[in-house]
Formats: sequence, structure tokens, C-alpha cells
Amino acid sequence: MVRKQWKDLNVRTRRLIVGAGAIDGIAKIAALLDLLQRPPEQIRGSKRIWATSIVLVNSIGALPVAYFLLGRRAPDDNA
Repeated sequence: MVRKQWKDLNVRTRRLIVGAGAIDGIAKIAALLDLLQRPPEQIRGSKRIWATSIVLVNSIGALPVAYFLLGRRAPDDNA
């Protein structure tokens, strides 16, 4: 199997790759900022594990989305 290099890809494919990378980066930054500002009692699990996973796992946006959907608790209405 011959591996293509960046210069061998057509312009459309390059744009898709760059766009997907930008979206993933923005999602990771948003998740990390939210994680930083949110108190620990509003997080399901360890903040350290969530942060490490968001940064290190090549998720194509899946891990930041999982954090927003599953990792956060609703703020307590009585607080």
C-alpha cells in the first residue's frame, strides 16, 4: 500500500482534514474551559481524568461531546 503525502491530496481533501482538525481543537478548548470553571460537584467523575482524556485522546470531537453530554451535572437549584 502506497501512503499518500500531503502534497498528493487534492484541495478538497486537504480542506476537510484542516476543517475537522479545527473543529476538534475548538471542541477540546470549549470542554477544557468549561471543566476549569465548573465546581467538582458538578462533574461526573474526576476533573483530572476528564482533562487528561480530552487532551490526550485523538477523539475527532467525540470526547468533548461526551463530556458535555455525560460528564456534567446540572447545577443545584438550591445553591
